[in-house]
Amino acid sequence: MYKTLVVYYSMGGNTDYVAHQIAEKTGAELLRLEPVTAYPDKGLKKFLWGGKSALMSEHPQLKPYAFDVNEYDRIVFGFPVWAGTVAPPVRTFLSDHFSSLRSRQFFAFACQSGAGGEKAIERVRQMLCLNAFRATMVLNDPKDKPSEENEQKIRAFCDALTAGKDTHESAD
Repeated sequence: MYKTLVVYYSMGGNTDYVAHQIAEKTGAELLRLEPVTAYPDKGLKKFLWGGKSALMSEHPQLKPYAFDVNEYDRIVFGFPVWAGTVAPPVRTFLSDHFSSLRSRQFFAFACQSGAGGEKAIERVRQMLCLNAFRATMVLNDPKDKPSEENEQKIRAFCDALTAGKDTHESAD
């Protein structure tokens, strides 16, 4: 039996929703990343500050968390897409733990309101120096705009996570 951790950042709740769905369906543990200085979550400041932080590849300081890579066989990365790329708190985690993230199976999912999820997942793959993720998934506002399509993708991703199959889902 593989031990799985979902490492994720969520601002608006969509990524949190999916992370909890994955944990519920697979028994995975959750590690929610939180920046020391929270991003504005409303209005124009939300887009200006978050977008600038993402485009500038910033690495915000994170609140303390417990993480021992040796406890997990599989790691799932989840994040919202900001300005076509990965949200900065996940970038910080990847940078902080890059050297210890070896010999694991990696999975990734992205939540978006528009586009860019595939590109953001590709950026994370490059940051980890992977040939490919075991499975990927891109969802459009899964909590805010529930749909059967998103639920099917979550089920398929969880099946791949528990079965070890390689699948790559995307929002069309």
